[in-house]
Amino acid sequence: MIKTIAHINQRIAEAATACGRKPESVHMVAVTKTMPAERIRPAIDAGVRIFGENYIQEAGEKIKKLRDQYISWHFIGHLQSNKAKYAVPWFDLIHTVDSEKLAGEINKQAKNNGKIQNILIQVNIGGEGSKSGVSPDDAELLLRKISSLENIAVKGLMTIPPYFDAPETVRPYFKALADLRDRIGELAIPNIAMQELSMGMSGDFETAIAEGATMVRIGSAIFGERQ
Repeated sequence: MIKTIAHINQRIAEAATACGRKPESVHMVAVTKTMPAERIRPAIDAGVRIFGENYIQEAGEKIKKLRDQYISWHFIGHLQSNKAKYAVPWFDLIHTVDSEKLAGEINKQAKNNGKIQNILIQVNIGGEGSKSGVSPDDAELLLRKISSLENIAVKGLMTIPPYFDAPETVRPYFKALADLRDRIGELAIPNIAMQELSMGMSGDFETAIAEGATMVRIGSAIFGERQ
């Protein structure tokens, strides 16, 4: 696994450098969905420090087992409002906030936990009915509605674009999210930062980096295909 992760880090660095960015401007989120804690420890030993989980119950068990490790946990799956009470104490960043209701519940739980919860707004950039996320046209309105919440900090945007076998086919969706980030940033909405773009996975992360990704979510390229 050490060689695999080193190779992925090299590809990330080369993709960043190719578009005039610093390699350290892109962070790898190792997606550990369905992977037991025993499979995660070698990745930690190889230098991975950010791990992404999709399911609350599964994540909680692993976080407890690995609480002795100096690592950061990100929630990257669909989050129901009634599960925010678990997500807030466990995760440094929640990537998938897409409604005023969910943001409000996260804010409430963050206040109860005495923390400022970092979040990203999930945008359904492809308009797919099967995927969560606010529509690009409604993103500004959502951000204005939640900008007054004192215990959340919006750090940027996240998307899961339509699936294509060819990375170049998905490029327009990555560019669209980056353009939306730039437009929102120019509005200077109070308490809203647009510094992060979470987009790109194992098959297309280099294209995502070329279009401005600051976080790429890598699962199968590290751990192999899930059973």
